[in-house]
Amino acid sequence: MVKNEKEGILLESGTNEIEVMKFTVLGEFYGINVAKVQEIIMSEKVKPMPHANPAVEGIFKPRDELITVINLAKYLTGDDRENGPRDLFIVTNFNKMTVAFRVDSIEGISRISWKDIQKPDKTIANGDDSVATGIAQCGKELVIILDFEKIVAEIAPETTIQVTDVDKMGDRPICNSPIVIAEDSILLSKMIDDSLERAGFTNVKNFSNGQEAWDYLSQIHNDSDLYDKVNLVITDIEMPEMDGHRLTKLIKDDEHLKKIPVIIFSSLINEQMRQKGKELGADEQLSKPEIGHLITVMDELLARFKKQYSQQ
Repeated sequence: MVKNEKEGILLESGTNEIEVMKFTVLGEFYGINVAKVQEIIMSEKVKPMPHANPAVEGIFKPRDELITVINLAKYLTGDDRENGPRDLFIVTNFNKMTVAFRVDSIEGISRISWKDIQKPDKTIANGDDSVATGIAQCGKELVIILDFEKIVAEIAPETTIQVTDVDKMGDRPICNSPIVIAEDSILLSKMIDDSLERAGFTNVKNFSNGQEAWDYLSQIHNDSDLYDKVNLVITDIEMPEMDGHRLTKLIKDDEHLKKIPVIIFSSLINEQMRQKGKELGADEQLSKPEIGHLITVMDELLARFKKQYSQQ
């Protein structure tokens, strides 16, 4: 079963919808954004790797590529049950990595609005420890949409944002340009904040989804000093309430806001997503681990924006 990238939501822009692939692990329903799925295959024999994380089964080579296999049952619950002969591998691609996740079964695909995806409250999500990016009603089932970026980041921290990359850039001047960031992951938001602070950015407003960022931009939309209140927007793509593509579309369709540069900073950036973001008017699109590159692009866009609009 291979994802068909020529159909459905992946050809649409700014609709604020997501296709969720539902799957089961130990009888519970979970979900993954179809945009992260490369293919579904029957489970194969896996070669164990010494000293690996307990949730990492090992590696296999379905064609010419070595792929790491993560056992979701082991990761989510610590369960040590034997693997089943009908288990499946969800082969994913994000953050420029290919990783397979062992699951019990695939239960279909649901197309829903991000508005219908709720962020777990603090009684369920224990701050940075939550691996749920949202909870959705898909048909008759409540489905927990997992934060696969966080899962991989916990198992292999070197694959995510590296704050030390900023230190390698050397001394930088202080920058008080107002920046708006829309990012739903508490962990990644803190990493980005820490990185930008080290890079000298002192005026950053954080919002936990696109809707909150849009509400703020709408609030200051008609202010005479609009361009003194926001010089740059950085947005993730996958967020409850409103995704980054929808936020980008709203900004770039607005006569006042469209002049403000928008950077899409997401694990989903590939050629197809890049084309989609370009159609929506995004000024730049970067993959999340590239924090050093993000800062360089921020410098360039902020300099250009100030030159064109700061005096208006």
